[in-house]
Amino acid sequence: MQKIFLARQPIVDRRENLLAFELLFRSANSEAAEVVDGTHATAQVMVNAFEEMGIADVLGVHKGFVNLDADLLHSDLIELLPRNQVVIELLETITIDAAIITRCHELKEKGFSLALDDVVELKDEIKPLLGVVEVVKLDLMQIGPARLSGLVSELKQYPVKLLAEKVEDREQARRCLEMGFDMFQGYYFARPEILSGKRTNPSRLVLLRILTLMLSGADNSEIEEAFKEHAELAYNLMRMVNSVGTGLGTKISSVKHGLVVMGRLPLQRWVQLLLYASNKVQGKVSPLMQLAATRGKFMELVAQQECPHDIDYADRAFMVGMMSLLDTLIGESLAEIVSRISLHEEVENALLKRSGDMGELLALCESLETDDMASLQQKLCTHSRLSVNELNNAQLKALSWANAITNW
Repeated sequence: MQKIFLARQPIVDRRENLLAFELLFRSANSEAAEVVDGTHATAQVMVNAFEEMGIADVLGVHKGFVNLDADLLHSDLIELLPRNQVVIELLETITIDAAIITRCHELKEKGFSLALDDVVELKDEIKPLLGVVEVVKLDLMQIGPARLSGLVSELKQYPVKLLAEKVEDREQARRCLEMGFDMFQGYYFARPEILSGKRTNPSRLVLLRILTLMLSGADNSEIEEAFKEHAELAYNLMRMVNSVGTGLGTKISSVKHGLVVMGRLPLQRWVQLLLYASNKVQGKVSPLMQLAATRGKFMELVAQQECPHDIDYADRAFMVGMMSLLDTLIGESLAEIVSRISLHEEVENALLKRSGDMGELLALCESLETDDMASLQQKLCTHSRLSVNELNNAQLKALSWANAITNW
């Protein structure tokens, strides 16, 4: 069976709210000869992922864009995918002929949504599909600024939504907004250092102070008072504690009750999550919050597999994953943030130097997030105790957990 990694990239709307994910299935085989029928293997993995592994649950209310080549497009396996959950993305390598056009009409009639990938010019052969597909993705890396405006104007004549792909920086994002793009995807939105810019607000600073109190061993009464000074934070904490994601059967009625029932370490985690929850705008899920929650849980699960008898190691792994994005959220360097918090030496070295086992695990996680397969393969050699299946299972569980948490 072909070994597959799953990566995903966020797709956001014009307000940078999380809209969908592009799901990226990548082969883990070093030699192509190991795969007897790669197309069939990938199709089978995709179907299994949705039907058996619960990616539909992982996506939550969001859709998943799935890349298909010509063989996969014609495969009956594709019709087993949840049509209300996926957007079929036609790869640029597909030769658009009568059979492809007919197949796209069939899939649309069956309830599937379709998108054209990596469009760089309005060729005659793609025009018949512009009445069938819902989304056209424009590859900014292959289209110069001078050509982009004209191409957008041409495509605006058709009933399609335009997605700017490979948006690398703020200036590109601004120009695409002005040109009327509907959706955006790229490192500008996916790379942690610029996911949410450098905006901050007082509640985040208060939560950081509460986190510092917890890490310094302050009494519950001090922490309780810190929450009571900010009614909105206390309310949000109660919502978080009472959410299904905690797994608690007891309803929490007060901050004091929450402190007692949850215990210090679980509550500390919720404060970290609340830090990222403060990045929500009008109830919309932030890509940053999704990424932080997924990263923390993924690192915890992998740490549990590597050191099953060391609970503290898994707890530290969760903290590293969550805290690795605080510089983006707070608008300060990690070195500045860490200097104000008493952290375990292993955690601090992982955050600031990417050193030690924990630092290597964080780097592995980042390679998965950016779909850097060469780097991922190299880092897997370091974590030789991890199988591809274990890595994938941890990733799927982390994505599912993060989706439940970030939609409370």
